[in-house]
Amino acid sequence: MSAAVFYYAVCLLPVFIPLLFWVAYHWHVDRHLPEPASHLILAFLLGVLSFYIGLFLYWSLGLINLRFDAYSLATTNLAGLFAYAVLVIGVIEEAVKILPFLIIVLRFREFDEPIDGIIYASFIALGFSALENIYYLDSLTTAQAYARGFAGPVVHIVFASIWGYHIGKAHLLGKSLIPVTLITLALTAFLHGAYDFIAIGLPGTALPFVALLIVGLWIARLFLIRDLHLAADQLLLAAKNAPKSGI
Repeated sequence: MSAAVFYYAVCLLPVFIPLLFWVAYHWHVDRHLPEPASHLILAFLLGVLSFYIGLFLYWSLGLINLRFDAYSLATTNLAGLFAYAVLVIGVIEEAVKILPFLIIVLRFREFDEPIDGIIYASFIALGFSALENIYYLDSLTTAQAYARGFAGPVVHIVFASIWGYHIGKAHLLGKSLIPVTLITLALTAFLHGAYDFIAIGLPGTALPFVALLIVGLWIARLFLIRDLHLAADQLLLAAKNAPKSGI
C-alpha cells in the first residue's frame, strides 16, 4: 500500500468506522426474513447516487441565483434561513433519497414486509450520509469528524425511516403511492429543515431541543421495529400451529 493510499484511508476512518457500525446494526435489526446483501449494497449505492443528484440540484439553483449559504443566512436573516432550510435543504435531500426508493427498491421481489421499507430507506440514508460526511471532512477536526460520523447518519436514517415505512406499507397494501409520498416528503422535509435551522441558526441553548427531537424519533422507530417483529413472529407461529388439511 502506497503512503498516499494509506494516508487517505486513515483520513476516511471517521466516516467508515461509524458506517460499519450502522450497517452491522441494521443487519442485526433485519433478522426476520433478512434482505439479500446484494439488495442492501445496491440501496447504499443508490444513496451515494442520490447525494450527487442533490449536489446537482444545489448547483442548478445557483444558476438562477437561488443558492444561498446557510451559515451566512444564520447571521443576517434567520427567517430566510428557516425558509431555505425547509423548502430547499429539506425538500432536496429527502426527495433525492425517496426517488430511488420509489423507482428501484419497491420493485424488489423480496420487498414483502413493512419493516423492509425502514431497512432499505435506512441503507439509502447511509449511502447519502457517508458521502455527505466525506464532503465535510476537510472542515472538521478529528473529534468532530468522528462525532459527525456517528450522529450524521442517525439524522438521515430517522427521517428516511418515516417515508420508507409509510410508502412501503402503502405499496404492500396496493394503495396509491402519490398521497403518502407527498405527505411524508412534506413532513420529513419540514423536520429535516427545522433540524438544520436550529443546528445552524440557533446553536447553544436551542441545540438540546433538536437533540431531543431526534432521540424521540429514534425511540419511536425502535418501538415500531419491535412491534413489526412481534407481528411477524405471531404470523409465523400462527402458520406453524395451523391445522394441516388431509387428503
